[in-house]
Amino acid sequence: MNKHIESKHSVIQRTPYEVYMGFTDMRNFVNFLPEDKKEGIEADFDSITGTVQGIRLGVKVVSREPYSRIVFQSADISPLPFSFVLHFDEADGGAHTDFHIELDTELNAMMNMLIGHKLRDGVDKIVDALSDASKGKFPEGFNPADYGAGTM
Repeated sequence: MNKHIESKHSVIQRTPYEVYMGFTDMRNFVNFLPEDKKEGIEADFDSITGTVQGIRLGVKVVSREPYSRIVFQSADISPLPFSFVLHFDEADGGAHTDFHIELDTELNAMMNMLIGHKLRDGVDKIVDALSDASKGKFPEGFNPADYGAGTM
């Protein structure tokens, strides 16, 4: 069964260029992982692979439209086929970014029952976290300096 999910929209307090550039290089994602989670993670400009909760996953960039969208797709090692699109649309005359995510995946009936309803919550949480980070709000105990970065 094909499942299509569109996250909520959120205005990020950075330009589309700034937000886009943070996502365009897959090696950037490794920088935000805690040291104890980096083991076994491999990334280059276009792809990232690793094991999450015992499941080997891979994601690759299949298309970049500078400063407006990036399309990602599951790598062959991933147990479920999926793709997602990050949208970076101008807001407030280009000073901010209207950000949202579209996710598509193929789920059998059992997987749809187990995780189908959680996917929408997951993409919404990603949007919220990015919005919060752009405002200097981070989860309890998170210090951007610990990850080699300042605030967005």
